[in-house]
Amino acid sequence: MTWLTAERWRLLVPAVSLTVLLIAVFWLQPRTMSYTGLNLLFNLAVPIALATIAQMLIMMVNGLDLSMGTFVSFVACVTATFLQTDPLVGALILFGCIAIYGALGVVIYLRNLPAIVVTLGMSFVWGGLAVLLLPTPGGAAPEWIRWVMTSKPPFVPMAIVASVIIAAAAHWLVMRSSFGVVLRGVGGNERTVERAGWSVLRARATAYAMAGFFAVLSGMSLVGLTTSADANIALRYTLLSIAGVILGGGEFVGGRVSPIGAVIGALTLTLAASFLSFLRISPDWQIGAQGAILIIVLALRLVLTRREARVAH
Repeated sequence: MTWLTAERWRLLVPAVSLTVLLIAVFWLQPRTMSYTGLNLLFNLAVPIALATIAQMLIMMVNGLDLSMGTFVSFVACVTATFLQTDPLVGALILFGCIAIYGALGVVIYLRNLPAIVVTLGMSFVWGGLAVLLLPTPGGAAPEWIRWVMTSKPPFVPMAIVASVIIAAAAHWLVMRSSFGVVLRGVGGNERTVERAGWSVLRARATAYAMAGFFAVLSGMSLVGLTTSADANIALRYTLLSIAGVILGGGEFVGGRVSPIGAVIGALTLTLAASFLSFLRISPDWQIGAQGAILIIVLALRLVLTRREARVAH
């Protein structure tokens, strides 16, 4: 059991959960065991995975972003309007959004404010701006975004290819780069980071700015898949992103996260929606059923973690 390091433990449960769900879907609907079937199953996995990575970066520095869903919705509205009709203005707005996220990290640290309260307030700001921009569903996806999101690589659907790329990039950024070590250190032991000569303020601002960057990519990719936007298009992404991080082995405090696990968690939640649809469960009950799946997986992770702790002792 020595080969099962802490990081591998974090990947084991979400990987098993995804595998079990995939087998169940294949058993219920054998036609999904094809290129087209997999593409339909994981169609919305990319924006959810990107939002989950964004949430993970906030949680890595002991925060929690309750504005993720409304922010992604606002980005989707900007993408379907300004980025389509006036790309320069649209790009400036999106860069401004990333800068605002970085500024939030600064304000939260300097004023010692709870991130959960600040982001809850920002959720109303982003939601209001989205409604002002698109009072009714509309707009159109820029052609280049639509082309990227609907392209068909050989052998494996675009959603899976993109998810692997996202997981690899986030893993390198968080787990392998020197600055990723600093960011995890801020979540684990802030004083140690300060004693080592690193700026905690800069680290937090960077973590929030990177979260804003991934959330912007989430909104853009979502529009590329749906071809239009809506002020409420991604409201569920707040809870889905938090669930994806936790399902993937992350924790709310301590800087303990797993980028690969987070993407697997996002894929699992995406697949769970299809699985529940195949079971003909009403959409009104699907959110509750997804929550039940999350609780079961977390209970399994707790059992495995305690068993590993006993073996270690």
